[in-house]
Amino acid sequence: MKRWDWTWDDPTKSASVEPEPPRPAPPRLHQIRRRRAIGALALLAIVVLVLVLVLAAGGRGGARHARPRAHAPAPVRLSAAEQTALIHREEDHAIDSVLAYAPAVVQGGPKGNEVALTFDDGPGPYTTQLVDKLNQLHVRATFFAIGFEEQYFSAGTLAELRSGDVVGNHTQSHPLLAHLSKHAQREQLLDQTYRIQLLGGPTPRLFRPPYGSFNADTLHQLRSLHMLMVLWSTDTGDYERPGAAAIAERALAGVHPGSIILLHDAGGNRTQTIAALPAIIHGLRIRGLHPVTVPRLLLDDPPPPGQRIPTTLAEG
Repeated sequence: MKRWDWTWDDPTKSASVEPEPPRPAPPRLHQIRRRRAIGALALLAIVVLVLVLVLAAGGRGGARHARPRAHAPAPVRLSAAEQTALIHREEDHAIDSVLAYAPAVVQGGPKGNEVALTFDDGPGPYTTQLVDKLNQLHVRATFFAIGFEEQYFSAGTLAELRSGDVVGNHTQSHPLLAHLSKHAQREQLLDQTYRIQLLGGPTPRLFRPPYGSFNADTLHQLRSLHMLMVLWSTDTGDYERPGAAAIAERALAGVHPGSIILLHDAGGNRTQTIAALPAIIHGLRIRGLHPVTVPRLLLDDPPPPGQRIPTTLAEG
């Protein structure tokens, strides 16, 4: 610290100041800039070295500790058999849903755009040919088969099963059920079911009474076997062989969403019925209606509760 000495002996004499040591000259501007540049380069070198070390470590062992990348689950692919089983479960559920409020149906619901083609009295000598025609038209139908006929024409029922058609129960020997005892009616139902099971088909869930003949005993037996009775809303009368054009005209007359159309694949010469199929299918499609099986109709557009069920129908 610098000290100032004052001489008090002579107040008129000015104070003497001790000289300061010389100060170092300030550094020049270019030297300051150079030092800063060197420091910045050194810092950058350190950062680069750290990054190199981190990346090298990740390349050697990072993959071992890295979290696996999440992938979307692969879509489940069902085999043809699994798809068929799934369809059967859905259709069985639809049948059970209808059985919860109705023992029988005459038609499906009115809100969709589907109708059901049904064929009775087979299998017979024309059944395989009829199934082939449906396949050409890309149509699935419901066949109500007679158990007794399976010993002669089971090839027709096998063709239906292979094509994805539905096989229902039309009794073992086509009797008037209302004339039989409760036990005899049950035997008619069970014997036909056994015949279809022997062919590898699913247990029939749908039943159509021959000639439209049934009574309270019939409904009781059906309920115990968890079967739904399927009648019809349109009768083509094709068993009378009125000609292919007449059969097609009757099938399309008054058809509407939910219609169940009655045809036959056996019980006589069915060449006219087969010949009428293209016109029937075309007529339905130009009306915006799609032919389906009965279970599919019940699944897509079930009938509303309270549908009136007749006590008998003229023919079946």
